[in-house]
Amino acid sequence: MTVLTRIPQRAWGWIGPIGVTLLAFVLRVWNLGFPNAFVFDETYYAKDAYSLLQHGYVQDFTETANAQVVKGQLDGIMTGQPSWIVHPDGGKWLIAIGEQLFGFDSFGWRISGVVIGALTVLVLARLVLRMTGSVVVACIAALLLSVDGMHFVMSRLALLDVFLTFWIVCGVACVVADRDWIRDRIDTYRFVRPWQLLAGACFGMACATKWSGVYVLAAFGVVVVVWELLARRTAGPHDHWVLRTLKVGVPAFVSLVGVALVVYLVSWTGFLLHHEVYEARFGRGYGDYSAPWGAYVDRPTTGFLGETRDAFRSLWHFHVMTYGFHTTDLNTATHPYQSNPASWLVQWRPVGADAQFDLPASTRCGQAEDSTCIREILILGNPIIWWTGVLALAAALLAWARTRSWTWGVPVVAVLVCWLPWFRFDDRPIFSFYAVTFVPFTIIAICLVVNGLVRSAVTPRQRYLACLTTGVFVVSAVVAFWYFHPIYTDDLIPYEAWRDRMWLDRWI
Repeated sequence: MTVLTRIPQRAWGWIGPIGVTLLAFVLRVWNLGFPNAFVFDETYYAKDAYSLLQHGYVQDFTETANAQVVKGQLDGIMTGQPSWIVHPDGGKWLIAIGEQLFGFDSFGWRISGVVIGALTVLVLARLVLRMTGSVVVACIAALLLSVDGMHFVMSRLALLDVFLTFWIVCGVACVVADRDWIRDRIDTYRFVRPWQLLAGACFGMACATKWSGVYVLAAFGVVVVVWELLARRTAGPHDHWVLRTLKVGVPAFVSLVGVALVVYLVSWTGFLLHHEVYEARFGRGYGDYSAPWGAYVDRPTTGFLGETRDAFRSLWHFHVMTYGFHTTDLNTATHPYQSNPASWLVQWRPVGADAQFDLPASTRCGQAEDSTCIREILILGNPIIWWTGVLALAAALLAWARTRSWTWGVPVVAVLVCWLPWFRFDDRPIFSFYAVTFVPFTIIAICLVVNGLVRSAVTPRQRYLACLTTGVFVVSAVVAFWYFHPIYTDDLIPYEAWRDRMWLDRWI
């Protein structure tokens, strides 16, 4: 008996996913500091994170700040005025951790995304292991997320969406773990549920990163209640259905929504502690964006908890102002890379985060002197994964309708709730990389199909064909990642090599 065969299955459930997670980390951290510049919306979030470190709240930066930061000149880059931030600070505080540890440079503001992106791979693998019971399928899920181009690129940029994705996957994983936990204790009602509390904290951090996390919180809050009600009905009806719903729903609401709300408010601590500077700039009216917040701005409330009350009133007005920005003020804006959410599943219009065209040929580019080279960072999902994922999601929907199995419902609900709300905002600039939140669940759908095919194989020939098909698919995804890698990482390539990778004209 070899050493490998003596390792228990439970240990392999950690060894395999951790191994793939380390691979994902190495792929993402390689040459992370290049380009040494603010890429796309890094100009907002990386600087916001630095301001949080320096002052505890976000200040405006000078017009020359970007150039100074790239040169390492950090004096005089902020104006002292509070900034109108349009997303909460939860994700920016995570970016700030990297800047605190490694400095305010391109590596420092990107490293947190790499770590969180790799951890998402681990959490996804463990979630799939819980859902399928197969270490191999769990490692396939981890590998597919490791080589998905969209998640790869978003993990290497100081944008918020990779953090949002992490907290959503963690929240769903906790909900699934809670489902197993309560089924072992179905004989009694339990108000305190550790996995539900953790799920509430994760969903709270999702909302504290971007408001779109609230849709996932709402959907899986309902899922939690439905799962338990069905389990208790199967175990035997002991209470009237109304009483049973209250006994299940009220604790779930407290554990999920209540905890999420507390976590969300904690993420605004910087605003609450410095509310007076926001009141001074925005509280008396801010152009066409906001009416005056109230008389308390000039005459602060006195008495017990008066300042606390004013702080939360200002936070409410700030939210109203920001909501108006997202739902009204952006409606007149346009962007060359904006896309309709209907096209996201097939990656019809990816986002060029950085591009340098018509660069002179060089030895490294390998072209003649009269030809040109290109650098680009294209936020494009791995076509093998995404296009197959559309079929897998359709199969999951059909399987869920036919079998009523909860496992098929998880990826379907998660994808729909991360995707459909964006159709409400298709009259403003929105981008296909918002879909990074549901690529882990698309991969879950793929893996459930793979698991179903392998388990349904009866004869050796059927098992061989199922494993061969799975292997070809996984290898194809890895090869596609390698092929597109130069346009994921701003590598210098000949124009013709770049053009060969533009499979659709809308990718240009």
